Amino acid sequence: MMTGRNISRLRPFGPKSEYVNVIIETPKGSQMKFKYDEKENLFVFDKTLPMGQSFPFDYGFVPSTKGGDGDPLDVMVIAAEPTFVGCLVHARLIGVIEAEQTENGVTERNDRLIAVPIEAKTGKLSSGAVDHLETSLARKISDFFVVYNKLQGKRFKTLGYAGPERASALIRAGMSSSHKQSSGRHRAHHQRQSEAG
Repeated sequence: MMTGRNISRLRPFGPKSEYVNVIIETPKGSQMKFKYDEKENLFVFDKTLPMGQSFPFDYGFVPSTKGGDGDPLDVMVIAAEPTFVGCLVHARLIGVIEAEQTENGVTERNDRLIAVPIEAKTGKLSSGAVDHLETSLARKISDFFVVYNKLQGKRFKTLGYAGPERASALIRAGMSSSHKQSSGRHRAHHQRQSEAG
């Protein structure tokens, strides 16, 4: 799927922070993982999950943020039905699974925000949506990522669960990290142009 603008530059929050913008990369039930390629401005096929494993919910990211692993903050969107690759979902944060991921001896923060979709016109929660992060739901999502990472030779360790206030604070911290990275790239670009001139 191709888009007319770089969606990774969308604002993380809607007006008055009433909702968070989530870009779906991999739909619920998919055994194939997709990823947004910021450079190409396209969604690309990343990998196939092992037999019997699929994403339990829609999986995506919050644009204009950077997490501890250098990628945009990850989000699981809890809904009865899947959306599709590249779908923009207005969602309400219900919590976060704070976690660490270890690969090749290097450990980084890799939190998973949890949200539920709201109706674009009314701003109401979708029918049957949960209104807070239940422990059983958090464990189900944590267990998925433990197995998902283990099969790739990585380790996913859950540090704890927190509510929407903590999730929102992580997004604001991620916005700051993304802004600093963008500013650094912008300065480097101008410096190269000055040196070339």
